[in-house]
Amino acid sequence: MRLIFAGTPEFARVALEQLHAAGHEIALVLTQPDRPAGRGLKLQASSVKQFALQHALPIAQPRSLRLDGKYPDDALAARVALQAAHAEAMVVAAYGLILPQWVLDIPARGCFNIHASLLPRWRGAAPIHRAIEAGDRETGVTIMQMDAGLDTGAMLLAHTTPIMASDSTGSLQERLALLGGRLMLLALEQAAAGKLKPLPQALMGVTYAHKIEKHEAAIDWAQPAARIAQRVHAFNPFPGATATLNGETLKIWMAALVPGVPPAATEPGSVLLVGPQGILVAAKDSMLVLTELQRPGAKRMPVADLLHGFDLRPGMVFETRSAPPVSART
Repeated sequence: MRLIFAGTPEFARVALEQLHAAGHEIALVLTQPDRPAGRGLKLQASSVKQFALQHALPIAQPRSLRLDGKYPDDALAARVALQAAHAEAMVVAAYGLILPQWVLDIPARGCFNIHASLLPRWRGAAPIHRAIEAGDRETGVTIMQMDAGLDTGAMLLAHTTPIMASDSTGSLQERLALLGGRLMLLALEQAAAGKLKPLPQALMGVTYAHKIEKHEAAIDWAQPAARIAQRVHAFNPFPGATATLNGETLKIWMAALVPGVPPAATEPGSVLLVGPQGILVAAKDSMLVLTELQRPGAKRMPVADLLHGFDLRPGMVFETRSAPPVSART
């Protein structure tokens, strides 16, 4: 099938790679403009753009698709490119720009979206993060026929996968990216055969996965250990959960719930035990073990490596900073 593909991060690149390998003709790739990244803040192409360049695929990088917006010239140029592509369908995966109605109307079969949740749960920008943070036991991928709303279109296909206690946003994203690509291939096959059966989303159970903000990263040790571990894993790899000890802010990358309760009257955030396998810390009526951390200016590392040259002893207390509660917002 002749396609337009719109996507930006690695999650989208995986889908583009699968579509390309399956023999679909990619007439145009839309991706976000290059952004400053790294310590030198040099402009860096998105994962999708890098793949497109490697395979000589046509690329457009409009700053906006709104004809009446801040960058109307970009939107007009994009419209010309989209119309010239003469694509049957458009596949969208984590693109980062809202598609106005004029874009949705261009492909003959419309626009198909790969969304990393089981809609209508976790519509919005950060469905993987929010599913882990909320303690969901399962998630999945939904292929959706896009409309002008925020992830409100009819569902075409969906597949469920469990969320493991050890899953981070990074590890779960890798699985969902592969699943999303495979599911989109199936959707396009069924679309070509006229076998797709759009299903309107349920009106009940709608939640929104609001964008992750850096200020959410601070750990509140007065929360239950299970809640803290969920947030640690949800914010891995971005923005990274943070904890302050003796004035030094550490990033906590991996943590696990430990059975039992801390000694009576123990202050939340207290370090109970330090060893090469992890750092045992008291939370609200529960405990967790930190297994991977990062000091400022250093690489993330397991506790056994962190302890070399780092004074960390039982009795020390991590500062408690209240983090804003995030729940299944409707």
